[in-house]
Formats: sequence, structure tokens, C-alpha cells
Amino acid sequence: MRAWWAQTRAEVRMNVRRGETLLLTIGIPVLLLVFFSLSHVTTSPAPHRINFVAPGILALCVLSTSLVALSISTGFERSFGVLRRLHVTPLGQRRLIGAKIAGVLVTEALQVAVLSLVALALKWHPRGGPTGALAVVALLVLGSAGCAGIGLLLAGRLRAEVNLAASNGLYLILLLVSGIVVPVTSLPSFVQKIVVGLPSGALADGLHRVLGQGVGPSKADWLSLGVWAVLAPLFAARTFRFD
Repeated sequence: MRAWWAQTRAEVRMNVRRGETLLLTIGIPVLLLVFFSLSHVTTSPAPHRINFVAPGILALCVLSTSLVALSISTGFERSFGVLRRLHVTPLGQRRLIGAKIAGVLVTEALQVAVLSLVALALKWHPRGGPTGALAVVALLVLGSAGCAGIGLLLAGRLRAEVNLAASNGLYLILLLVSGIVVPVTSLPSFVQKIVVGLPSGALADGLHRVLGQGVGPSKADWLSLGVWAVLAPLFAARTFRFD
């Protein structure tokens, strides 16, 4: 636990000190929140547009932080030999992956706080009440674990340059087909059927249900997020290479 805690603190410090990471994880989501809320890009009615956009941007934060930012930073740490040095310490693979996921969760807590304040300033009226707030926390934690597992899987197997392209490409695909900024009903019918099977799709759907409609996430949302949250980090730990 001491090794895990020390690495978790180091991960949080590095995330806070990286200017490009803060731009990706906080600056861009805030800009997208304001843009999509004030523009006519989405199909939701203008007076209620923020109520659709805000939950989707929260899901986008998880995707950008847990998958893209974590995958790219870890990939270059591996390429530069940083992880090879950690390999000879008591940390080990599973504690390293656990520390990175914990560091991501701390960063996302900051993201959620900032985005919520901006959304409230844009007249966002979240629904769900106290029970919904607990559901939102659970959804964010499960979604973060699943996306982080995918990101670490890529970072632990691919060369840094290949991982950079793969992470950004996967991010773009998931952004377009997961119902994060484009309503799922606007997607082709065959795409709608597979959206909930994706961690980002299940997360976005669950957040829209809770914060936008005031109802609980579907069983399919919980099942999909639970499976990804367990299997993705475990598979990443089993296949991760320090060099």
C-alpha cells in the first residue's frame, strides 16, 4: 500500500504540472461545453440544450483523461525508460496500474467540479437528486476504470508513436459514435445497438438518463460498465510491458 500510495501521489502531481494535460482535460472540455450549449449543432431544443450537452461533456472528460491522456503519457514514459526503472522497485505492474487509475480519478474530480460550475452558470438544471448523485459517482468511477484499462492496454503494448495515433484515433471514433455530443437517436440504427456495449457509450447513456431525465441507468449500462471496469484493467495488467 505504501508503494501504491507514493506512486498515486506522484501521478497526481505530474498530471497537475503538465500544461498540455490540463489543456486536454479541463480547457478543451470547458470550451466544448460552452460551444455546444450556445450553438445549434445538437438537435435538442435551444432552451434545454445545456441539459443534454453537460452530461455528454462529463463523459467526454472521462474519455479524454482516462483513455487518451493516460495512454499517451504512459506510452512515452515507457518509451523513455521511466517504467523500466519502476520495474525494479516493489511497485509491480498491478500497483502501477492501480496508481495510475487512482491518479486519473483525482484529476477527474477536479474536472467535474470545474465543468459543473461552468454548466450551472449556463443555466444547467441537473436532475436525479441525492440518489442520482450517487449513481453519477458510480458511473464515473466505473467508466474511468474501463477507459483507463483500455488506455493502459494500448500504452503497455504499442510503441509510443503508434500508441499516440491509436489513442487519438480511438478517441475520435468513440466521440462520434457514443452519444456524447451527438444524440444516439441521430446515429444509424445498427450503430445505436452497439453504443451501449462501449464503455463511453454506456457512460454517456447512464449520465443522460440520470442528469437529463431523472431516471436510473439501465441494466445494460451497469452491465457494460461493470464488465469493462473489471476486465480492461486486468487484461492491461497481464499484458503490460515495462520496456
